[in-house]
Amino acid sequence: MACITDNNSKPKSMKKAKEWTLEVENLFRFQQAGYRDELEYIQVKQGALIDKWPDTGFVKKLQRRDDTFFYYSKKRECQDIDVHKVKVYAY
Repeated sequence: MACITDNNSKPKSMKKAKEWTLEVENLFRFQQAGYRDELEYIQVKQGALIDKWPDTGFVKKLQRRDDTFFYYSKKRECQDIDVHKVKVYAY
């Protein structure tokens, strides 16, 4: 994700992912939990730390807006059929 300096940044554009990458995998996990991306998660959860698997860099656990948790595997969860559903935002 690009370096963001403004905590209230809104995305300037959006495109759909074309192929699987580490970034797309993590965006898939954030969007599955109801957030646009890591920046929105940090804004909503007011600086909450994001647990990541140390060996893969994938997001490990996210807290949804209703305060329940999503736990993710250290293996890939965004299958090829779902890659085109992931939205990649530019700031």
